[in-house]
Amino acid sequence: MSNIVVIAEVRGGVCKRPSFEVITAALQLAAASGAKVTAIACGAGLDAACAELGKSGAHKVLAIDGASFANYSGDAYAKAIADQCKALAASAVLMAHTAMGKDLLPRVSALLDTGIITDVVAVSFEGGAFGAKKPVFAGKATMTVRATKSPFCASVRPNNFPAAGGGSGAEVQKLAAPGGDLLAVVKEIIAAAGGKTPLQEAKVVIAGGRGMKEPQHFKLIEDLAAAFGPGVAAVAASRAVVDAGWRPHSEQVGQTGKVVSPPLYFAIGISGAIQHLAGMRTARTIVAINKDADAPIFKVADFGIVGDAFEIVPALTKAIAEVVKNK
Repeated sequence: MSNIVVIAEVRGGVCKRPSFEVITAALQLAAASGAKVTAIACGAGLDAACAELGKSGAHKVLAIDGASFANYSGDAYAKAIADQCKALAASAVLMAHTAMGKDLLPRVSALLDTGIITDVVAVSFEGGAFGAKKPVFAGKATMTVRATKSPFCASVRPNNFPAAGGGSGAEVQKLAAPGGDLLAVVKEIIAAAGGKTPLQEAKVVIAGGRGMKEPQHFKLIEDLAAAFGPGVAAVAASRAVVDAGWRPHSEQVGQTGKVVSPPLYFAIGISGAIQHLAGMRTARTIVAINKDADAPIFKVADFGIVGDAFEIVPALTKAIAEVVKNK
């Protein structure tokens, strides 16, 4: 029986939520192809992360654990994972389309001498072949791609599958991290401000544009995000705002920023330029607030409010805070 491998992303001993979403995608492929799902984690001190993965629904968990893998090394992780994929005769290899996934999965696919489909939003198995759908042309169209070489490799856009969980507990097998020279290692990670929800993992993204008029007015956006409670919402910005120096580039959503697909996206004071739409068009529900009734953002919005953001946002913040408080 073939194996579908999911490369889990573990940071600080914790398995990131997008990895559980990828396991859901892998389980869909497994159900259609008759394969088993094996999750692979690399790092040091993986007990807690592997315990979570064991309950995700994956059939097996491999932990490549050792002090030499305490810090991320793309070349070392890729070689160790590729070796396991070969040993498992993997028919498919999946990983989340995060910063780590964008670096690691292409390395693994190269070592496996196969191609890779990036940023996919759906996966399939039909006629004996794996396939995937991915947005193209700045998100204005979706392309279906079929794999012609094995193993099938794809990175999955976060927030497009529910996070897997509720499994009965899979076998966890520990493997020693291989030795040898590491060509490159991460020596230091400068973390973002504590308590911030990662933009691409947030269930709610609240983006502000030039319509906020001044950088200090982004306090309204931050207050709205805080109203949803801890770990739920993240603040984002348009390119014009970032270029003006109002917000850091790490918050930029768009073609030259981050691509997000949250269940709920607020576009506040954003006109809706094509560059911005490319980064958020696949959000499940889009709410636009703009005083210009002809703003292009309303063409893609599920709900639109024409009015002054400086009046609407505080009222919305108060209403959401009340709902969350009484929940």
